[in-house]
Amino acid sequence: MSHPMASSGWGMLRAMRKEGELAGRRATRETARRVLAFARPFRAHIVIFLVLVVCSSVIGVATPILAGDVINAINRHGPGAADLVIRIALLIAGLAVVDAGLSLAQRRFSARIGEGIIFDLRTKVYDHVQRMPLQFFTRTQTGALVSRLNNDVMGAQQAFTSTLSGTVGNLISLVLTAGVMFSLSWQVTLLSLALVPAFLLPARRVGRRLAEITRESYQLDAQMNATMTERFGVSGALLVKLFGRPDVEASRFSERAGRVRDIGVQQAMYSTTFFVAMMLVAALAQALTYGFGGWLAVRGTVSAGTVVSLALLLTRLYGPITALSNARVSIMSALVSFERVFEVLDLPPAIAEKPTSRAIDHDASRVEFDDVHFRYPAATEVSLASLEDVAVLDRTTTEPVLRGVSFTVEPGQLVALVGPSGAGKSTTAMLLTRVYDVTEGSVRVGGVDVRDATLDSLRRAIGVVTQDAHLFHETLADNLRYARPEATDEELWTALHRAQIGELVRGLPDGLSTVVGERGYRFSGGEKQRIAIARLLLKAPSIVILDEATAHLDSESEAAVQHALSAALVGRTALVIAHRLSTVRDADQILVLDGGRIVERGTHDELVLAGGLYAELYRTQFAVAESPAPFVDSPEPAVVAGREEYAD
Repeated sequence: MSHPMASSGWGMLRAMRKEGELAGRRATRETARRVLAFARPFRAHIVIFLVLVVCSSVIGVATPILAGDVINAINRHGPGAADLVIRIALLIAGLAVVDAGLSLAQRRFSARIGEGIIFDLRTKVYDHVQRMPLQFFTRTQTGALVSRLNNDVMGAQQAFTSTLSGTVGNLISLVLTAGVMFSLSWQVTLLSLALVPAFLLPARRVGRRLAEITRESYQLDAQMNATMTERFGVSGALLVKLFGRPDVEASRFSERAGRVRDIGVQQAMYSTTFFVAMMLVAALAQALTYGFGGWLAVRGTVSAGTVVSLALLLTRLYGPITALSNARVSIMSALVSFERVFEVLDLPPAIAEKPTSRAIDHDASRVEFDDVHFRYPAATEVSLASLEDVAVLDRTTTEPVLRGVSFTVEPGQLVALVGPSGAGKSTTAMLLTRVYDVTEGSVRVGGVDVRDATLDSLRRAIGVVTQDAHLFHETLADNLRYARPEATDEELWTALHRAQIGELVRGLPDGLSTVVGERGYRFSGGEKQRIAIARLLLKAPSIVILDEATAHLDSESEAAVQHALSAALVGRTALVIAHRLSTVRDADQILVLDGGRIVERGTHDELVLAGGLYAELYRTQFAVAESPAPFVDSPEPAVVAGREEYAD
């Protein structure tokens, strides 16, 4: 059977499930102050919303009193009794219509407040996260970060919708209802309230157990979601197929899903028991009201209508009492969600634009590194323990990656960075694009320190092609226009043809409207690289960085990409990071990095004759090419017909 307590019961169940999670948590005044700051733009809406809640609560108490008046009017049997009954009935109907209108108005204002706050929070967090350093993303669990933008933002929204309206509405309803009931009959009211502890105390025990199994359910759901995310991605699905383990994966998933099923049955039984008990207590309280109130009515102490009013008002008394008994949990839950959102917003971005920053000329192409030192920031500087799913962040200070690096790339020059793995080659390129900032020294573009330049002008002046060209799961045109949104289709085709992939795209059924798939997996590695080069050509930067752009390509793809790169580098300053030394033999200058320092510099011929690290690396690559390699070995660079390719 339906009952006005049902909605309060659902709220109480949700609160009990969260109570265990909030144990020991305390919201600070600073959190409350910041929450009010988010609410300030909606203060007029909030005031109107609260007035509507008060009006609705008053109508909720007035209706049972009018119902009692109907009974009293009927019992009089006097002249005009019928007219009075009709007038009261019409008044009840009118109040019902007004209450319906108030409910619609409440929902409208509630939605405008809640959705407005969600919009403000989400956009602010998203914009803030975009400005975080790269190391933040390498350490953070993506799912945990997405949860902050979804679950926690939604939880924060509850503070101004259901929590605010529920607490205020229930408080007003409780005071009004209790006051009216005591004025009608304090004896009946006290007897009815005697059953409240009999319901609330056992409900607490049920709540603790429900919180325990709910936490386990959340953990299992998170594990299943993580498993599905990894296995349903292209790379994960391929690994499962290659190692032939679908049965094992299905078994592991089935085990977790089975436990979730069992917990679901337990939750259903606990919830049903809770509601049955709640309805039973309410029914017993009403029985007491009718019994004791009826006895008083027979003795002439109260009227029959008063008994009916008390019985109806009682249904509006237990709901607010049960809801308000968990108001602290509901409020704390909303404030904790705000705290988790503020936790992300309070993490300062490592890269900030100065108020006095100035734009770099789009055609600026001179690059200078002046005594550059750099170490990666510690975890405590760029991350949060809750986003890494660890108890405490690693406080270890990393060793410097670059130690006094100085060099200059003149306009139009091609300078190569080579050296063993971990020498600091890619880090050097990241400092130029200001993915990170130098620890000491300076990096200048066109004579302007990149820390003093506007980020937009810096990004416009520099274009990058990495070894793993990333494409969004959107159309080919959308991926290309990420470099220049205003580009026409004709300009897209020009860039694709210059990147040596135009004919392939024209052969696709959907052409530029082809959806590239997750991470661009519908295209091969060489095709993705050429699409990335087309994107670079569309951007038309004055400085180009190639970070191992052909490292993992086969010989045919490499030839096509190298041809495309030749077109991309014409008239531009280029900084090329290469593992295959044959790809940079014609560089104007080659810088050899080792241990974070430039240990050699010169042209290819000069460095080979010098007999240093570069010559050793070059000879090693030739030696690998000339020695027989088993098929099962890891791919190593080999030189065939004067050009490197992977040995198969």
